[in-house]
Amino acid sequence: MMALRACVLSMAVLALAGEAAARDFPSKSIRFIVPWPPGGGADFLSRVVAQKLTGQYGHNVVVDNRGGAGGVIGTELAAKAPADGYTWLLETAPTTIAPALHARIGFDVVKDFIPVSLIASAPYVFASHPSLPVKSVAELIAYAKGQPGQLSYSSSGNGSVPHLAGALLKTRAGVQITHVPYRGTGPAIADTLAGHVQLTISNLVPMRAQINAGKLRGLAVTSLQRVKLLPDLPTIAESGFPGFEASVWYGVAVPAGTPTTLVIAINSDVNQALRAPDVAPRLSQEGATPLSVTPRQFAAYVDSELKKWAEAVRVSGAKAD
Repeated sequence: MMALRACVLSMAVLALAGEAAARDFPSKSIRFIVPWPPGGGADFLSRVVAQKLTGQYGHNVVVDNRGGAGGVIGTELAAKAPADGYTWLLETAPTTIAPALHARIGFDVVKDFIPVSLIASAPYVFASHPSLPVKSVAELIAYAKGQPGQLSYSSSGNGSVPHLAGALLKTRAGVQITHVPYRGTGPAIADTLAGHVQLTISNLVPMRAQINAGKLRGLAVTSLQRVKLLPDLPTIAESGFPGFEASVWYGVAVPAGTPTTLVIAINSDVNQALRAPDVAPRLSQEGATPLSVTPRQFAAYVDSELKKWAEAVRVSGAKAD
């Protein structure tokens, strides 16, 4: 009985301490680790949110770019940070790909982090060179079945979301299309424009310009819903593959052990920042849509992404470069 009372008292003290910390939060600058180099979509979106939260808090939210190894280096760093609410990680879709892609990594996505809130998501675009005689995903699948192994698609790299999205689609459609990896989105699109590969799965914003100019033919977007920037383009899900989704997403996570009261407070603060009228237009520059979810909803989403990408890595045979 004495041991039980001591346990209950200890839990009560911890709860009170967590509530006090949440009331005073933040009392200093916050380190926002972005496991990608400056200049890309992840960096841009994190800085939009960090700037807005800096204004809300009266304390700086400092973006700390720690790129390398497909996001692994920065994520490992965040996993070892103090669980006090003052170190955040920009979690992205590749965070949930890494466990299946790398034989050994220094973090466990589930055990080492608490998902706080999604920030935004953005689809990829599936497109073909105009010389390919197809105008839809259905026509492409029929064409590919008549010429197995003769078509190829480009992506931004081995183990990237576009690579694995293509692998999932090939598996579900039962077709043979060769994957051609490049070191980045730019070269992948350039070789598709030149006709060296017939298909590509690439970022929305640069693809939109090429599709509108008639240099590429849009077949579908990889999100569950159509997107405003290309409203006439159907989703892969509505093109015969219900439930198909392969978007790039961004969210805030904190080290495991961070008090629940702080997790709830940060979630509320991030969602408030995303509701600001000037945020959505800025995110749309990257083809992204703001999202507002609870920590529990984000955790469930991360779990589903881990399972999906593990299967995609398995069927593709992808290996880390």
